[in-house]
Amino acid sequence: MAAAVLGTSMVFLDGTVVNIALPAIGAEFGASITGLQWIVNGYLLTLASLVLLGGALGDRYGRAWIFQVGVIGFTLASVLCAMATSTELLIAGRILQGVGGALLTPGSLAIIEASFVKIDRARAIGAWSGLAGASMAVGPPLGGYLVEAVGWRSVFFINVPIGIAVALIAWRKVPESRDTSLTGRVDFPGAALAVLTLAAASYALIEGPDLGVTSPTVIAALFASFTAAAAFLLVERRTREPMLPLGLFRIQTFSAANLVTFLVYAAFGGALFLLVVLLQTGMGYSPILAGAATLPVTITMLLFSSRAGALAQRIGARIPLTVGSIVIAFSLALMSRLGTDSDYLTDVLPTVTVLAIGLTIVVAPVTATTLGAVPDENAGVASAVSNAVSRTGQLFAIALLPAVGGLSGEEYDDPAAIASAFETASLFAAGVCLAGAVVAWTLIDRDALKVGEPERVQPADCGLAGAPLVGGEAVRSADG
Repeated sequence: MAAAVLGTSMVFLDGTVVNIALPAIGAEFGASITGLQWIVNGYLLTLASLVLLGGALGDRYGRAWIFQVGVIGFTLASVLCAMATSTELLIAGRILQGVGGALLTPGSLAIIEASFVKIDRARAIGAWSGLAGASMAVGPPLGGYLVEAVGWRSVFFINVPIGIAVALIAWRKVPESRDTSLTGRVDFPGAALAVLTLAAASYALIEGPDLGVTSPTVIAALFASFTAAAAFLLVERRTREPMLPLGLFRIQTFSAANLVTFLVYAAFGGALFLLVVLLQTGMGYSPILAGAATLPVTITMLLFSSRAGALAQRIGARIPLTVGSIVIAFSLALMSRLGTDSDYLTDVLPTVTVLAIGLTIVVAPVTATTLGAVPDENAGVASAVSNAVSRTGQLFAIALLPAVGGLSGEEYDDPAAIASAFETASLFAAGVCLAGAVVAWTLIDRDALKVGEPERVQPADCGLAGAPLVGGEAVRSADG
């Protein structure tokens, strides 16, 4: 559990810790909003598109071994990011970080799935979601402190001691597991097409506002993305042992849980990307104060995620996923009211607290529902799909929301521009999250994830005619 949580925490941490450093990075390198988007999305791109391959490699060659390879690769890429001298080199390092994250992330959940008996898995996944998910929330306050006290490069160097510790724990303590039924070739064509699909779509969404939606380059990128996506589905259908078994999506609960994951992670991931910029640029917060603004998310998820998983086991997943999505949507609608003159105690804190409650209700149950909907032998690929879907949601949201808000060029440094863009983007994100609530209520089975009371074992009738034995002697009635 320690290896799984710490390893995943590095991946989640870098999904948010870098956000708080973006203004400082942009100032040092003179980056535009497009450059900042690629610093975040370069990481999400390889993480989202290769996590399926990471799950497949773990199932085939050993989840613990692939997990360790990912940890080491992620750590080395972090060093490259910390030593970058330009926006382009930093983006390259982030892309390599995503590769390492794609190898270690599916292994962490699959290791838990293989190590805990079924009745304990929802609680174990709840603990994993709470601790690893809280690391995502720890990112902004930790990043704020490091940026202000040491410099933005330290947000990458922090991964080095963590990575070494995780590699040692995994090497000594994590049991190996694999799917012994796999014998064919690894689906590298599918992985390449997944990367091309997401890369081309990201390029079109990020570069579109500057180049124009009618630009031949943007149109070509969209065409390449759609073509690669169609080819990916064709390859996965025809491959003997595909990276993504399309048959899993015939399971309604699995498909619905992944759709909820996509919509919810897109909504809050995109909003948090702009929130940390608004707090610093629009409201004048220091990096430390901007990061500390999200502490309610950290505390709430740490305290209650495991309980949310246990609650979903008692009442089923439909109600928590629906209610939690609505709560997140409400918090994003409240966020749209934030502006350059907002007060932390009366405006920011209540909004972030409501967001924390919604995330706590959703994260553990939706993850457990996704894994619980498939047979145990598909744990690795189910974990990979869940991670790929959540990162893809964030990838598209971060690429799209600045354009939805009308933010382009270096306008992220203009308080009025970022405040106006944030209002529009937050309302859009709230609508996306409400769509997730509709999906959860209409498509998630009422009893999904629900575990009944343990069956009581009744005394069986003795098959012998004699009286029962006590202490090795027969107990006889008064009449002999």
